[in-house]
Amino acid sequence: MPVYNEAKTIREIITRVEAAEIGDVRKELIIVDDGSSDGTREILKELEQTSSYKIYFHAHNMGKGAALRTGIHYATGDIVIVQDADLEYDPAEYAELIKPILEGRADVVYGSRLQGGKVARAFNFWHYIGNKLLTFITNILYNAILSDMETCYKVFRADVIKNIQIKSNRFDFEPEITAKVLRRKYKLYEMPISYYGRDFNEGKKITWRDGFAAIWALVKYRFFD
Repeated sequence: MPVYNEAKTIREIITRVEAAEIGDVRKELIIVDDGSSDGTREILKELEQTSSYKIYFHAHNMGKGAALRTGIHYATGDIVIVQDADLEYDPAEYAELIKPILEGRADVVYGSRLQGGKVARAFNFWHYIGNKLLTFITNILYNAILSDMETCYKVFRADVIKNIQIKSNRFDFEPEITAKVLRRKYKLYEMPISYYGRDFNEGKKITWRDGFAAIWALVKYRFFD
């Protein structure tokens, strides 16, 4: 769980992760604070004293990709799920997301906000268009049929994600990891998820500048890396 300035939601998302039922599978929660300055670090330091979570602190803000690189390094489980701290995604859906991996059908599972069948807050129009464009470019470059490349809910067999070198520090983690999964021909499945999106007034952080970085990442990891 990468965290940056989520003091309003961090306790609630931890509670929801704890409550998520995934059968006999043991959960390991790894939280990486990426230089928060709004009180999140203080909350996590308090929780660190009484919880079994693994909590790590970056000295300064480096970005989502950097936080995930730290978290994945310390993960010891067989399956790794990326969980944002902003309450946009519902941990109650973990059991559905990991099922194709447990059954041996998939190496990687993406939770799609755009496949329908689940509750979803209406997208900001320009975020929707940006996501569709980035996913379209991904499908052209990597001969895929993804519907939601930018989704947070990416689930990996641990040996898959741990054997991929992640270079991106910011939100370009999403296109980088997608590019490398597709280039290595891992079995990637999508399934519908719920989405409770927020806007900038509610704390959303990704901007149009990250869209340009994502396009460059898709091109770079297709032809130059």
